[in-house]
Amino acid sequence: MKILLATVFDYPHPGGLSTHVTTLKAGLEARGHIVDILSISDIPKSTQTLKARGPSFILNKVAKGKGIIWSRKARKKMLQRLIEANKHKDYDIVNAQDVYATFASLDAGLPTVSTVHGYMAFEAVSAGSVLENSPEAKYLQEKEIEAFQKTRKVITVDQRIKDYVLKQAGVEGNAIRNFINIDDFKPDTTKKQEYRSKHQVNQDDKVFFVPRRLTKKNGVIYPILSFPKVLEKYPNAKLIYAGSGEALEDMKKLIAEKNLENSIQLLGPIPHQQIKEFFALSNVVLVPSIHSAGVEEATSISALEAMGSGVPLIACAVGGLKEIVHHNEDGLLVEERNVGELSEAMIELLDNPEKGNQLAMNAREKIEAEYSHVAAAEKYEQIYLSALK
Repeated sequence: MKILLATVFDYPHPGGLSTHVTTLKAGLEARGHIVDILSISDIPKSTQTLKARGPSFILNKVAKGKGIIWSRKARKKMLQRLIEANKHKDYDIVNAQDVYATFASLDAGLPTVSTVHGYMAFEAVSAGSVLENSPEAKYLQEKEIEAFQKTRKVITVDQRIKDYVLKQAGVEGNAIRNFINIDDFKPDTTKKQEYRSKHQVNQDDKVFFVPRRLTKKNGVIYPILSFPKVLEKYPNAKLIYAGSGEALEDMKKLIAEKNLENSIQLLGPIPHQQIKEFFALSNVVLVPSIHSAGVEEATSISALEAMGSGVPLIACAVGGLKEIVHHNEDGLLVEERNVGELSEAMIELLDNPEKGNQLAMNAREKIEAEYSHVAAAEKYEQIYLSALK
């Protein structure tokens, strides 16, 4: 088949959706399909600013939420034109990766299936882009429902989102949990010293790595709150974040308040391939997600990548994380927002590196058996075929 993956967001960009698209493309191509990607990044920046970002900024001054709606509509129109300009490539199907990419593909007249990665309206509220219970939040929710009902097939990245689609729109989706390229993310700890030298990390530091977009639902402030207790026992512990987002300034203030500037490093967004190097140089990976405005973590790609990379994982027991991590078998689960419990788990894995190594080995075995990108691509292929009947 000739398959187009489409999104109104930037591609590539740091974040789970972009990683999903890259990995799905690799899996589908491994199965012999031709796969292209179109995104808003294929539009010149000047055009994006003129038609989407500029007006969005101004409209948000009038009423919070109006800007994001304008931006999504403008992105949809630009993506639709891109798809129409590429119709000569005779794609068999478009797999839209978000609500407005679904509308762009449908209005371009192509067979469309949609992957649902989360909850568009609730996530906008959680990020502070839209006010809760506002007309704008209601509008975004209505557009979600419309997209679910108009697309040929709905794919969700976990069971909870499948339940959400059914409840909101009466549409029975197909749950395919997120996955990773198991050939790309694999144990590489033999290069720990090399990567520490490359990234200027002391060889004897105890490194906790947080590969997370800096947004509220990802719980990124909680490792900071938990860290003073860890430092009492392990003064050479370091906390390293890779990611960007609206929580950055609050994190910086919190770090300064607690005098943790010498122990916490904020890398900002880094290339996805470089994430692998930080997994390899780390002692423990943290995925501290929380419930926020009705939003919770799906099948976290960051958690899967950590587990595939042979690094011990500590995650909060929310959403899809509870589905992929078995406590004390292939990782540790802690209660969300529980600063004391997170501190104790962090100290536990530094106190007992043998336990951490065993958890990591078990996690790698699980990833190979259950979260392969090629196996997931086969499931997507079957849904594409059923949508074309």
